[in-house]
Amino acid sequence: MNPAEHYILDRPEPYRSILLQLQVIIEHTVPEVELKFKYKIPFYYIDGKPFCYLNHTKDYVDLGFWHSAHLTVHLEHMTTAGRKVMRSLRYKQVTDIDHTIATEVLQNAFEVRSKKFWKD
Repeated sequence: MNPAEHYILDRPEPYRSILLQLQVIIEHTVPEVELKFKYKIPFYYIDGKPFCYLNHTKDYVDLGFWHSAHLTVHLEHMTTAGRKVMRSLRYKQVTDIDHTIATEVLQNAFEVRSKKFWKD
């Protein structure tokens, strides 16, 4: 088992289930991704470049996006939570996951993946 998978399976419930469901949505929506363990969290890469990450902190799970400055869909469902550039979808329960929103944001992130990290 690689460290990213271990991270996911080692979380307490309901966070393990949230992470597992998000993992399925990510890998189904963007099959090009490669799961790595970077910055001490599961991080998805495409062609060697960061794409999105999963992070369990306190009482929630973040699905964060590397090129979030360029995202245009469902921004009202995303949080910056004191971060300048990074945005994420945040989940406290499995039932919080809206498959359509997560899929559409992932598709949007895939479309802008080749843009610079910062918006010009």
